[in-house]
Amino acid sequence: MVERYSRPEMAEKWTQHARYAAWLEVEKAAVKAWAKLGKIPQEDADKIVKNATFSVERIEEIEAVTKHDLIAFNTSVSESLGEESRWFHYGMTSSDAVDTGVALQMKASLEIIIADVKMLMASIKTRAEEHKLTLMVGRSHGIHGEPITFGLTLAVWYDEMARHLLNLEQTMDVISVGQISGAMGNFAHAPLELEEYAMAELGLKPEPCSNQVVHRDRYARLATALASMASSIEKFAVQVRHLQRTEVYEAEEFFAKGQKGSSAMPHKRNPILTENITGLARMIRSYAMPAMENVALWHERDISHSSTERFWLPDAFITTNFMLHRMNSVISKLTVYPENMMKNLNLTGGLVFSQRVLLELPLQGVSREDAYKIVQRNAMKVWEEIQQGKPTTNEAGESLYLNHLLADEELRNSLSEEQIRECFNYDYYTKNVDNIFKRVFK
Repeated sequence: MVERYSRPEMAEKWTQHARYAAWLEVEKAAVKAWAKLGKIPQEDADKIVKNATFSVERIEEIEAVTKHDLIAFNTSVSESLGEESRWFHYGMTSSDAVDTGVALQMKASLEIIIADVKMLMASIKTRAEEHKLTLMVGRSHGIHGEPITFGLTLAVWYDEMARHLLNLEQTMDVISVGQISGAMGNFAHAPLELEEYAMAELGLKPEPCSNQVVHRDRYARLATALASMASSIEKFAVQVRHLQRTEVYEAEEFFAKGQKGSSAMPHKRNPILTENITGLARMIRSYAMPAMENVALWHERDISHSSTERFWLPDAFITTNFMLHRMNSVISKLTVYPENMMKNLNLTGGLVFSQRVLLELPLQGVSREDAYKIVQRNAMKVWEEIQQGKPTTNEAGESLYLNHLLADEELRNSLSEEQIRECFNYDYYTKNVDNIFKRVFK
């Protein structure tokens, strides 16, 4: 856990104390279940539930000798009890407490992540509504394509996050599973009812058929869900970084009063937050690999998964939590420049309307091949003139491309001046924005 990228609400879920507290919660649930089954005296169960406690320092002291953290934990707890301690961890194996405890930690952490996702989606929706009709150029291969709106870009992000939200909600069901099935998972020393009672107490489901561990495909599902979402958030961040480039400058991260961009160049305003998000996404994706490799354990279990999970589980949740809040801040405070968006939209002298003209010609009986030749040859003239540094509009404010099309006799045989000019109407490209928004923001 890197403190710089940790938020207290999530970091506290993964401290050593939180880990042992989760184990204790599982052990108490088992004691309650044993008492409910009549196996141990209710009086002893009540004492354990009321008095059982532990000391992190004492556990570490004992583990230095035992070399086994769960045994050290049990010993520390037993020291807080009397004779009733004989029922603590009764009929259980280490993984019953450890894996079920981790399930409680994962569930609590994923609840935070899901709330964070909803927060980010709300911010994206607000900005999308604000810029629903803010015209900008759409780009493919980094090259100007056709007019879109910045609101549509944000709607894409919202829709993508909605899929991740659904995936995370489904993943919650997958990881909210525990076990008290004993060594080898054969329930030889504890009935299935014990597990069912205990899991109900903990708000988990029983692993239908465990061996000695909760199966790690569940953890892999979690890791890949977080990694996939991180990739989408990086996608949004990269687009913000592109929009902030000096040559584009259509949007930029909020630059606070007193903020400094460079130790050497005082003028700099750098996209540091979104660059940071790109780096964090790389880390979150890296956690998916050990999670998937942990699925294949030897026979009923080994502990090759244990060391990696001490790394990736806390770090994946803590980093994702931080990244979501950072992206939310970027979106909610993003400075948008509609004037620059329109300036860039007109940068290619009207070429963004080429397909509109192309599609009109077949309606007038021109073949697709001939239509393409007419539209492209005029477009190439504009590219050449732009390369020569010629203005993209004439004195009347009309675009180069429009001028060339109006002067093309072959084109004028099929389209009137009014029809050609109508092809340069921006409203044509925004006519379905409302309907798209109705699809996305249900």
